Amino acid sequence: MKLRRVRTGSDLHLELLAPQGWVAAGKAIARILPPSGDAAVRWGTDIVALLGAPADVREAMAVAARDVDPEATREADVVIPFAPRSYRDFMLFEAHAINAARGFVNRFMPRAAPIVRTYEKVTGTTFPKLRPHALWYRQPIYYMGNHLTFVTDADDVTMPSYTRALDYELELGFVLAHPLLDVRPETAEAAIGGFVVLNDFSARDVQLAEMASGLGPQKAKHFCNAISKVVVTADEILPRWRDLKGHVRLNGERVAEPATAGARWSLGESLAHASRCEPLQPGEFFGSGTLPSGSGIETGRLLEAGDTIEIGIEGIGTLTNRIVAGGAS
Repeated sequence: MKLRRVRTGSDLHLELLAPQGWVAAGKAIARILPPSGDAAVRWGTDIVALLGAPADVREAMAVAARDVDPEATREADVVIPFAPRSYRDFMLFEAHAINAARGFVNRFMPRAAPIVRTYEKVTGTTFPKLRPHALWYRQPIYYMGNHLTFVTDADDVTMPSYTRALDYELELGFVLAHPLLDVRPETAEAAIGGFVVLNDFSARDVQLAEMASGLGPQKAKHFCNAISKVVVTADEILPRWRDLKGHVRLNGERVAEPATAGARWSLGESLAHASRCEPLQPGEFFGSGTLPSGSGIETGRLLEAGDTIEIGIEGIGTLTNRIVAGGAS
């Protein structure tokens, strides 16, 4: 099921995609439940609540929606689908970590770059220091981001005044629909409610110094993230999440075709780790980490003011943002 949130005046309501187009979720719910019930009201206005509804309710909604007339919704009225309660971003892909580290060396470490290139050419192996930290091979790792700075498709993204190396990062985003605490991976995975396309914007020049501090990214990451307007329910994505194809277009030119293959940890393992002695709640949001070749630091082209960046994942959708110049530093 595909869902989106729409603003009409001061009201917000949900729409779901039926064969005839986008229809009001509340009208579909009213065909299967009393419209005045608390659950019916929440499920018609709150995507996270609807994702947490019993599966048979959503299945009945999908059937009922076939008899509901499409809404005449303007695309401009479709808003960010939910406000994340928190944001954790994993790093599941070794290939991205290595390629990004090599990109950092090439761009910011001109003296080290020839040494790395020569080593890799002579040995035919990856330069050891380009590999992730040893902890990454023992457990899923993540950083906590700013859940208050999310934008959505078609919103402008302002380049922070303190960076000259703004980057995009194509990721698989997913939101919890059920609480978790000290659970096994299979239970954790079953708590995922839906998926979106995620762009984890990064100030690469600032990131270097912050990561070296030992406390992880701060201003390098917290200024903005973007998610797609459409949420796809977990039942459509979870069975094939390791086999999804993506794309990156910069100013209309296709520059990369990332994919979700090659994750070291499953989504369930990642969430189970995050839930160790730490309660997780519906609405908390997570990123998979960047798909290999899904960032400019890997492909050699970072963002500039005036650029339009489009990323997408098959079966979920696309996310497009224009980069605009910030104020003076």
